[in-house]
Amino acid sequence: MLIPAIHKTLSELSQLLAQLSMEEYTAPCADLSNATIGAHTRHIIELFQCLETSYETGIVNYDSRQRDFRIQTDAAFAAITIEALLSNINKPNKNLQLQQGVDGELLSMETNYQRELLYNLEHCIHHQALIKVALLQSATVEVDANFGVARSTIEYRKQCAQ
Repeated sequence: MLIPAIHKTLSELSQLLAQLSMEEYTAPCADLSNATIGAHTRHIIELFQCLETSYETGIVNYDSRQRDFRIQTDAAFAAITIEALLSNINKPNKNLQLQQGVDGELLSMETNYQRELLYNLEHCIHHQALIKVALLQSATVEVDANFGVARSTIEYRKQCAQ
C-alpha cells in the first residue's frame, strides 16, 4: 500500500511538472518567501534520493543529502529524476539509523526503511501543498483538488460527504 501511494503522489508531481513552463517552474513566489516550485520539487526529490543512497549503509542523514540545482531549474530533468526514484524504491524493509544535527548536536535514532518511506511520502505531500500555493497565481496550470492534501484528510472529507 505504501509503495503504490508513493508512486501515485510522485506521479502527480511529474504530471504537474509537464504542464509548467520554465518561467513558472523557476519563478519566485512571494507567498512562499520567494521560494520556487523548482526549489520545493528539488527538496522532495532529494530526500527520497538520500534515503535510497543511504539504504546500503543503513545510516540516513537528510542533512547531508546531495543538492542538485539542475532539479530546481529544469522541470524535465526533475521529472526524469522522479521516474528513476520510482523504479528503485521498492526495497525490503530493514532497520536503519537516522542521524540529524540539532542545535550543534548529532542525534541518532533507530528507524527502518518503511518508516522513512512514510516520512518521505508525508513530507512530499506537505511540499506539494506549498507548490499548490504557488500555482494559485497561474491560470494555465490544472491542479487536482487533492494535490497536496494528506490521505487522511481526503478520507475524512469523503466520510463527511456521505
